Amino acid sequence: MSFDEKNVHERHAAWKASVQERVGLGELAPQPYWGFDDLFHKAGTKLHNCFFVRAEAIRKDEKEYFSYKSILMLQRLSLDKFIKAIETGAVYVDFDARTGHNHGTKFRLRRERMPELYGTVTAIQ
Repeated sequence: MSFDEKNVHERHAAWKASVQERVGLGELAPQPYWGFDDLFHKAGTKLHNCFFVRAEAIRKDEKEYFSYKSILMLQRLSLDKFIKAIETGAVYVDFDARTGHNHGTKFRLRRERMPELYGTVTAIQ
């Protein structure tokens, strides 16, 4: 895992400046490392087989209503597809410490790319 300050979004300029002042913007030392098997096992505990639902929400009279646009049944989470998603940026690391308090390191998945992780994707009508 490497830190590239050029990839920090401009909306985090104040945070980036504070990092530069406190520890610099160079390479992380020590560099974090996660094995693919460990990551895949952890992801599989939550994502092994699931449903992916796209919906639009509206509020009326202080109640929220949903209009379901599509439902996908996702099966057979794939290690190879998971690794490819990391390589292409669909899965990325979020060092969640921007507020001055460390909320932990998270792996995030770009929502629209989730079906790409699975061996079988079935649209539910």
